[in-house]
Amino acid sequence: MSLEELEKRVKKLSMRSTNAKMNLHDLAEELPTDWEKIPEVAAETFEVFKELTAARKELKAAKKAAEEA
Repeated sequence: MSLEELEKRVKKLSMRSTNAKMNLHDLAEELPTDWEKIPEVAAETFEVFKELTAARKELKAAKKAAEEA
């Protein structure tokens, strides 16, 4: 994956993570309504942040490799 593609991926995941965070926040504010959705919303939030963290690491490594080349 090119550096540009990695940057786009990180940006997209960052936007998704912000959305997931807000969904989790909104759910928490509405408690106890829809408390049954907590595991689902939390799992979605966890996964997107996990992907974002991995993509940021990959981007950082790619930038470092590009600098050394």
